[in-house]
Amino acid sequence: MVETSARLLRLLSLLQSPREWSGAELAERLGVTPRTVRRDVERLRGLGYPVNSSTGTAGGYQLGAGAELPPLLLDDEEAVAVAVGLRGAAGGGVQGIEESSARALAKLEQVLPHRLRRRVNALNAYTVPMTRAHHGPAVEASLITELAHACRDHQQLRFSYETHDGTTGRRIVEPHRLVSTYRRWYLVGWDTEREDWRTFRVDRITLTPPHGPRFAPRTGPAEDLAAWVSEGVAVRAFAEHVTVLLRVPVERAAQVVTLSTGTLEAVDEHSCLLRTGGPSLEVILPYILMLGFDFEVRAPEGLFSQVRTLRDRLDRALGGS
Repeated sequence: MVETSARLLRLLSLLQSPREWSGAELAERLGVTPRTVRRDVERLRGLGYPVNSSTGTAGGYQLGAGAELPPLLLDDEEAVAVAVGLRGAAGGGVQGIEESSARALAKLEQVLPHRLRRRVNALNAYTVPMTRAHHGPAVEASLITELAHACRDHQQLRFSYETHDGTTGRRIVEPHRLVSTYRRWYLVGWDTEREDWRTFRVDRITLTPPHGPRFAPRTGPAEDLAAWVSEGVAVRAFAEHVTVLLRVPVERAAQVVTLSTGTLEAVDEHSCLLRTGGPSLEVILPYILMLGFDFEVRAPEGLFSQVRTLRDRLDRALGGS
């Protein structure tokens, strides 16, 4: 009986991999006959695991999705990864999943072997999360789910949207994709009234059902949506746009330039282009200086004047020494 149970667990572990197994392959892996494999598959089905099978020379077995969630088998690294992920989810970012994440983490830690529990506890005990209020409000999990479903089903959305200056307007959008950062969620969609692609912060969206009809999906605004959203948030959203050449490798610049403050493009192994934006050139220049890198102004012309003005002011400040 113990041998049969261990074999069933081994069979289940094999079936959980994202591939289809032939009966002969499973029999060889388990060291049994194909007939025994068929009996074990029926036992798994009796326990609630939806094992799909297909006939023919290319047929085989694969674990499918069922009406209920059966127990899962995780190897050591998978178990630790899930525990760390649940710990992060319990810390916020998406409102409404903190409690369920904490419950799932408690269940997982209860059944973890001692060696794995020590690894997870060490991570928890010696890791300090850096969370601050200015990272922004968490968004409702139900809102993210509804937006994701609308993207999948190509269903037009109606919602009110609060812009960065506090004004609120009505939007009709064909949703395309959700893009997430650490504590920010963005919806990329085609604004039907403006006839252009737009990026919307999810925490500023208030859905106003009923939603619109289905639509034929469009080709997205860029292959790299994350980079496109980053440019929109850091550059296009502002009145002033600036391009400077940083005299450092792009890898070094990426350590201080975040996705929400600018975009980087490698020029060679020693330099890269920074594109950023702001409400005025007077605000942008101090940000560039605070990066701590040598730089060369590329555009706009007005930034040259700002640099000269600042240079003359610093010269005057040193006049008495």
